[in-house]
Amino acid sequence: MKIKQLKLIRLVVIFTCLSGLMLISCTGSGKPAGDEFSPADLVNPFIGASTSTSAAGVYHGLGKTFPGATTPYGMVQVSPNTITGGDNSPGYSFEHETIEGFAFTQMSGVGWYGDLGNFLVMPTTGPLKTIAGKEDGSISGYRSRYDKGTELAKAGYYSVKLTDYGIRVESSATPRCGILKFTFPENKQSRIQVDLARRVGGTSVEQYVKVVDSTTIQGWMRCTPEGGGWGDGEGKVNYTLYFYARSSKPFEQYGFWSADIPAEWKRKREDVTAIPYLERVASAPLITDVDELHGKHLGFFGEFATLEKEEVTMKVGLSFVDLEGAEKNFNREIADLDFEGVKEQAHRMWNQELSRIKISGGSEDEKTIFYTALYHTMIDPRIFTDVDGRYVGGDGTVHSTGERFTKRTIFSGWDVFRSQFPLQTIINPQLVNDQLNSLITLAEESGREYFERWEIMNAYSGCMIGNPAIPVLADAYVKGIRSYDVEKAFRYAVNSSRRFGNDSLGYTPSTLGISYTLEYAYADWCIARLAEALGKKEEAGEYMKKSQAYRSIFDPEMGWFRPRKEDGSWYPWPETGRTTEWYGSIESNPYQQGWFVPHDVEGMVELMGGRERVLEDLTRFFELTPAHFLWNDYYNHANEPVHFVPFLFNRLNQPWSTQKWTRSICARAYRNEVEGIVGNEDAGQMSAWYVLAASGIHPACPGDTRMEITSPVFERVEFRLDPAHATGDKFTIIAHDNGPDRIYIQRALLNGKEYNKCYIDFNEIARGGVLELFMGEQPNEKWGLE
Repeated sequence: MKIKQLKLIRLVVIFTCLSGLMLISCTGSGKPAGDEFSPADLVNPFIGASTSTSAAGVYHGLGKTFPGATTPYGMVQVSPNTITGGDNSPGYSFEHETIEGFAFTQMSGVGWYGDLGNFLVMPTTGPLKTIAGKEDGSISGYRSRYDKGTELAKAGYYSVKLTDYGIRVESSATPRCGILKFTFPENKQSRIQVDLARRVGGTSVEQYVKVVDSTTIQGWMRCTPEGGGWGDGEGKVNYTLYFYARSSKPFEQYGFWSADIPAEWKRKREDVTAIPYLERVASAPLITDVDELHGKHLGFFGEFATLEKEEVTMKVGLSFVDLEGAEKNFNREIADLDFEGVKEQAHRMWNQELSRIKISGGSEDEKTIFYTALYHTMIDPRIFTDVDGRYVGGDGTVHSTGERFTKRTIFSGWDVFRSQFPLQTIINPQLVNDQLNSLITLAEESGREYFERWEIMNAYSGCMIGNPAIPVLADAYVKGIRSYDVEKAFRYAVNSSRRFGNDSLGYTPSTLGISYTLEYAYADWCIARLAEALGKKEEAGEYMKKSQAYRSIFDPEMGWFRPRKEDGSWYPWPETGRTTEWYGSIESNPYQQGWFVPHDVEGMVELMGGRERVLEDLTRFFELTPAHFLWNDYYNHANEPVHFVPFLFNRLNQPWSTQKWTRSICARAYRNEVEGIVGNEDAGQMSAWYVLAASGIHPACPGDTRMEITSPVFERVEFRLDPAHATGDKFTIIAHDNGPDRIYIQRALLNGKEYNKCYIDFNEIARGGVLELFMGEQPNEKWGLE
């Protein structure tokens, strides 16, 4: 569908939902009712809910968020799925015109084909079909068109009308359970059907389902690399998801379908969306004379007659541990709640978490963008433990946290060390402790004894590059977040550097050698910082020396970083020079990746020819960036390698340029619309950058307690601090006389005293207090230079 058509659809949605009034009821944005602070009412889950590559103008697509219902860091996400196949990790894209079901697990904002999308439930009427089919009609199935005008998404709630069946579907969730409510038409053959094989990026390869009684089923789905999933199997994800599901209406009859999948057939992403495979599933025989079934591609259906507007709910408890865990999660979290109770509880949970930051000022769109961004930072890393603290460890056996921490999963390390985890060190240090404990126990239980850079359900997926767990560790430790085995963590950090680092040659020889060498050098600096804090002087010296590896790939002749071969020679310099994507750099170009020496800016500037030359080049880098901030060869905010770059101006004693460009990025790269995130959301990173920058602070080098000060979008931002980790109760940033044309800091006060630094130490934030910024239309080139 063309972009103009999508925009027209959104206008129809808005006017249909609101009758020309505000955007509140349709998207969840707008002011909360009454005087009570309710940030959950400002969340618009449709922001970023697109995988469209045509809208993005690049193969990575846009935000890739899901619009369905979840709770903060919840294990369960009950969300509509519009497509199987492609690079569609959320299973949903706004421009699609049909829904094939409602899955109970979903990834948020990532590429590499995605995973999860399990336990796909669809309400239907009339003759039973065993396959969803394709939106283009090439294979018919149970998928349904839906009325965009009825599609409603809020924090913890989603609803839509399936027009082919005349069924309204609503969803909500608890941390480990989900609920669907169906409002059926009058029909003698209504049903709930479940595709147990469904998986984003492939298929589950083995399933089991048992009818417990006339309202209840339980079972599991096994997902392995042979069935695709994360990286189409390259991500090595291997998990079993257990379920315990109960319908509020007894099944008058029930049964299964079981597709006969030949043993020699491959079952990855493109295999299971190919016509021969779909035809095999479409012709699967129905089985109605047994109460349980085990197979390769199973589905379940339960039928009953319904009256006009009859409501039927399905509650589902999930567990990654075992059947007992799924039932226990069900009984503890959802068994005694009706749909409204679940919905209201989810709303309260979101209000509690989102209230960690309170803003005032800014436009209504900016408030919605802010709280939706904060919402997106609270999807991952998600809960992986059952209510009793049990989880499956890296050795494939069941362990218990012993109430010491919450085991979490989906650590998109290469992305989230930059903004997502620095944000959490301020507002949710316990989450940081949880994540570090999760990485440490995985390293121990798996026997690998090093940190994974991109963890998902215990998998050492190897996705992306660097050693990003190390900066998360170092940043936490220097900020006093230490509820984990520090000595063990340090040992695993050292092991990570030895296994993946610049040790052998002092750089990493590779066609992606710029990215590898710079990222490893920075992680080694983080080890040096940690070693120094732990009193390990010898290791501190060793790793501080290793952090200088970036110098070995700087070519003075070209005046820039360049990948080297193992024999020390350079890879040929491309005709298009520094703007050649993938030359020495992953998902970027040398111009973008080359600024990544956050731990030694002075040394980098010296190599590059001095401050004046670097400022000129850096200014050019931003001025050549297109106004839309979509994927480009210069400041490419759509991807992570450049996310620290706007704050380099602070380090170069030109803080007014940091203020100018962060305000420009906030205004242009984030919008209150479906295409409102210019790149993949990446498990909270893209949104965390906005939350921090729009608040007026952001790190430029995690592992250092220095936080850069920039121009806030809002007049007032209050960070609620954790009394277990901070001596203050809140830290407030006030921007006097702020506005779209008054973006430059003229002067500042910290706790009532004149303040002339363009940065603030994290410890000042943790002590609580007030940072006042006085804004103006023109840069003050004297402020912030101390």
